[in-house]
Amino acid sequence: MNNLNLSFPLERSEVVSMLQHYKISPTRQRVEIAEFLFQRPQHLSAEKILDGVTDAGNRVSRATVYNTMGLFTSKGVVREVLIDRERVFYDTNTEVHQHLYNVDTGELTDVYDAEMNMVSGPELPVGLKIIDTDIVFKVTSK
Repeated sequence: MNNLNLSFPLERSEVVSMLQHYKISPTRQRVEIAEFLFQRPQHLSAEKILDGVTDAGNRVSRATVYNTMGLFTSKGVVREVLIDRERVFYDTNTEVHQHLYNVDTGELTDVYDAEMNMVSGPELPVGLKIIDTDIVFKVTSK
């Protein structure tokens, strides 16, 4: 995402260019979904995306949202954040970062490495390197 130098919110023409950059055919429904997603940096479930797109007056099916989000995830347009088997969020911020999930409110927040006090990574076998991590800290009120 960053290599495109885009800022939120994205205009329709920017959405089309972004999809083409990721080699995704910009169908009407994909563009409508991406327009809703890229209004601002956010974490949304497929249901929230469906609600937002249809509330904006667009016709899109639940299956289309799930299929589109699968495509966007596989192409690197968004990050999929798995909280548990029943909660998946799609993150418009594709920079390297971790997450804080508040189980009381259902809110997912970005956490950057500079904000974390972590020990070094695991000892890896020779010839391997870490290419990505997905850490979600689940928190609740005391």
